[in-house]
Amino acid sequence: MARACCDDWAAFEPGRTAIIDLAEDGTRIVWTFGALKDASDRLAAAMRGAGVTKGDRVAIFLSQCPEVMVAHFAAMKLGAVVLPLFTLFGADALAFRLADSGAMLGVTDDAHLDKLISAAAGGPLHTIVTTGARVHNGAPRVMAWEDALRGAAGGFRPEVVGAEDPAVLIYTSGTTGAPKGALHAHRFLLGHLPSVEMVLERPRAGDVGWTPADWAWIGGLMDLAMPTLYFGLPLVSQRMRKFDPEAAFRLIRDERISVIFLPPTALKLMRQVAVPAGLSVRAIGSGGESLGADLLAWGRDELCAPINELYGQTECNLVVSSSAGLGVLKPGTMGRAVPGHDVAVIDAQGAPVPAGDVGEIAVRRGDPVMFLGYWNLPEKTAEKFVGDWLRTGDLGRTDDEGYLTYVSRDDDVITSAGYRIGPTEIENCLIGDADVVNAAAVGVPDPVRSEIVKAFVVLRDGVSQDGVAERLVQRVRDRVSPHVAPRAVEFVAALPVTATGKIIRRALRERE
Repeated sequence: MARACCDDWAAFEPGRTAIIDLAEDGTRIVWTFGALKDASDRLAAAMRGAGVTKGDRVAIFLSQCPEVMVAHFAAMKLGAVVLPLFTLFGADALAFRLADSGAMLGVTDDAHLDKLISAAAGGPLHTIVTTGARVHNGAPRVMAWEDALRGAAGGFRPEVVGAEDPAVLIYTSGTTGAPKGALHAHRFLLGHLPSVEMVLERPRAGDVGWTPADWAWIGGLMDLAMPTLYFGLPLVSQRMRKFDPEAAFRLIRDERISVIFLPPTALKLMRQVAVPAGLSVRAIGSGGESLGADLLAWGRDELCAPINELYGQTECNLVVSSSAGLGVLKPGTMGRAVPGHDVAVIDAQGAPVPAGDVGEIAVRRGDPVMFLGYWNLPEKTAEKFVGDWLRTGDLGRTDDEGYLTYVSRDDDVITSAGYRIGPTEIENCLIGDADVVNAAAVGVPDPVRSEIVKAFVVLRDGVSQDGVAERLVQRVRDRVSPHVAPRAVEFVAALPVTATGKIIRRALRERE
């Protein structure tokens, strides 16, 4: 991946623009492919000096910035496995992922350094490179970016890696237990490209790419950022603390951005503000929830660009797409199976169901974008399959033309603002409060976010409800992540449970 997205372009045209970084203070810095290669070679040499070898995990705890890609490519050049981490993760979420993955080196900035050091306490992470200037020789050791890159890059030789070698470890939330790490091989970049070419209407010379989605998530990283560099196109990076539709439009206009990945929530917010003149948008990809015909029409009429849908999940991403330019477009559906991917709707035994019948969307084993397995969880990996089919947990149906329509989740995963959120981390965090006896988190309908997280909470006898909801929401924001924090809290006397005491979240959803 590092060679395809960085080094090959640097060898061909080192002065070609790779990343346009826009800082909050208005500073605009252009990184060339030559600079990206030089920096990643130097950082890789420093990582090697710190003991990183093939197969080791390297955590990247940064918001959108060029250093994210430098760190990705540096780790990959050593045959190491990149662990992308969302900077809004709280202490509990961060500590679990670091410990479970066994990451031994981290890359962050001064703003997030203390959080990373605290979360790494007692674990295997022994070295942190910060893009700032803070250093110390404690545990873990902290190196400044400039110091790490000071070594000569001329003599660096990358490790030899193949298509099946591990490259990226991305954690995904399920309905039970702790988050699971989906381990991907280098080939999954190539597996993404057919869908990207469909959705972005064949990226071409002159295009500029951008997404507001954080590069720590598979959507931001693999639906746009990495493919943009693979195609040798400029990639815009900007750290948006909170999505602002008017600021997004200004960015798109000023940087002449033409190919974009926008989560559905971002599109819905942008639809509520005036569209400025002078846009150069050529194609928009979106996914994570169904887009209505009205939103597609707004893109066509107001942005003068098609909004093409894509579908996948962390374990097996971008297997279904639409493409207006290819005539693969039917409002209300997600599109058709992308060439190179065998997608079907199956029953519980793994047999494809007739067109029109609802079943589980599945992808045939051996797909180029399919994960290698869950990190250290072979039994969970096995449960993901029935026969030769990877089960997505999404219910859907096909029509006679092969178009797939999403129906619902087959489990308790919550889809909110493009994120797939598992209830377990939220519930465990809530139950950790001394006043909470039990808690359940479910998704309830919302016109902008598709769903919001709602928590049902059972308090200890005699505890006043005053101020408790706000405290619990803040607890989840601080300890897990703001993007999973409940937007509604309801106190109840008891939760619906099975005979064995398992919460019946479905009953709560149906009540809502």
